[in-house]
Amino acid sequence: MKRLAIIIAALCVYHMALAQNAIFLPDTISGSTIGLTISRDSVQFLPGRITQTYGINGYSYFGPTLILHKGQNVHFTVTNHMGDTTTVHWHGLHLAAINDGGPHTMIMDGMDWSPSFPVMDRAAMYWYHPHLDHKTGLQALRGAAGVIIVRDSTEQTLNLPRTYGVDDFPIVVQSHEFASVNQINPRAMSDSILLVNGTLDPMVSLPAQVVRLRLLNASQERTFNFGLTNDRLFYVIGSDGGLLSAPVSTTRVSVSPGERAEILLDLGTMAGQTLYLRSYGSELPSDVRGGTPMNMGGMNTMYSPLDGIDFNILQIHVAAATASPVTTIPSSLVPVPRYQASAADMTRRITFTAQNMMVMDGPFYFNGQLFDMERIDHRIPLNNTEIWTLRDSTMVAHPFHLHGVQFQVLDRDGNPPSAKEAGWKDVVLVHSLENVRIMMQFTDFPDTVTPYMYHCHILMHEDDGMMGQYVITDAPTGIAGPAADGCKLYPVPASDVAYITSDHSITAVEIRDAIGQAVETPIHLSQQAASIEVASLSDGIYTLEIKSGEQSFFQKLVIKH
Repeated sequence: MKRLAIIIAALCVYHMALAQNAIFLPDTISGSTIGLTISRDSVQFLPGRITQTYGINGYSYFGPTLILHKGQNVHFTVTNHMGDTTTVHWHGLHLAAINDGGPHTMIMDGMDWSPSFPVMDRAAMYWYHPHLDHKTGLQALRGAAGVIIVRDSTEQTLNLPRTYGVDDFPIVVQSHEFASVNQINPRAMSDSILLVNGTLDPMVSLPAQVVRLRLLNASQERTFNFGLTNDRLFYVIGSDGGLLSAPVSTTRVSVSPGERAEILLDLGTMAGQTLYLRSYGSELPSDVRGGTPMNMGGMNTMYSPLDGIDFNILQIHVAAATASPVTTIPSSLVPVPRYQASAADMTRRITFTAQNMMVMDGPFYFNGQLFDMERIDHRIPLNNTEIWTLRDSTMVAHPFHLHGVQFQVLDRDGNPPSAKEAGWKDVVLVHSLENVRIMMQFTDFPDTVTPYMYHCHILMHEDDGMMGQYVITDAPTGIAGPAADGCKLYPVPASDVAYITSDHSITAVEIRDAIGQAVETPIHLSQQAASIEVASLSDGIYTLEIKSGEQSFFQKLVIKH
């Protein structure tokens, strides 16, 4: 068995070394009004059966790159033609929970979602992808995703490459397992096929000058330890949520699922040469998927031939320089004021657990609980500055993603973060038996109805319930969960009439749609009960505010005809 795994690994490396297809470079979309249409499609990735995929705006796999500018207001119309319910999460962007695109903000098949929001984020690479409960992996890995590049006035003053597709490239790396009929397996444990921007056996031509690569790991669970041929130096200039204070010269940058890293390559003396962007998996620890496999009591836990080996990801051919090249690496970038732990208003602890320490593939829990759409795990006062201690009590490393805000890594087991990890983050890889402290501020967007998520960004773990949610409160309220407030809503979903029963006298009921607009439909009140005529309402998820005198209770109303 071990010999077979080695042979398969060698074949995979040989296959990747062929690198003969120019990477797909999506078109860009910008402006104040942007339309995205998600559709079913298919791609001939491998010989034989065609692979079923999702594409956006006419692409068969993946979607256009969105170019946004800090300070602008943008209005989206997202149209769902997937044949299934979905959501669109703007990963890393700072916006109201109602616009965040979490699992509560569902877009039914054939329907539109129209969020509008100001762009408040620093210049960086973000991305958009589905976030439907239990189906994030299936939909994202089949291609319903894309890159977001935010620009701002501070970044514009720096002498950095930023001409899209010339000296500035998004590099989206995914590892896949294809089933026997060439279909992408969203619970891949034997991934051996690599795609870069949806391209098999990829290559790219870069000019002989300073070039910017924006790396995104969009895999189900594999961590990539990026480096270049012959340990050539490169420079890390940015993390998930913005530029670092100064470039970091290095030969490696590790990027776990959901994470991003921006790097500069100085190719000024390499015209006509070829090099490779590689992953040095042999250097990753055994708790990280992609590292050297564990051996537990004689049982090798390796599932993939890519685990624990070094392999090529992208062939780079160096062409002639452009007419106006960037030729130097800046000595400094942007100030990154560091949070001080003494300024925290509150600390919280989130422990990653499993049924026992021997569990390697889940399910995994936060504080002993699986995700529940109706349970709010944390209520955070507006303007709180908080420290969250993330404790991994499992045998597996988990990339922890927080919606709504960017955070800073304070320390790992008491040690300060490396320079590459000292910037703004929304994903942090927490290793087995490690304590990681992160710090962030919750300065706006109070909403006690629609929550933000936090979860493991290993998609299988997330879909299996390794997720929690929080709301931001601007004042003490009487809002509680369904069991505590005594309100019941049925049926779920509703198609004709929805009914409410309550332990309280119901004085009024108001309905709001997914973007917070009031919805009018006949509502009939009868002391501690109400009925709502929903036949005329579109499929989707709505919020009910059930009033009892001065007190309000909230429920989710799901309509599907």
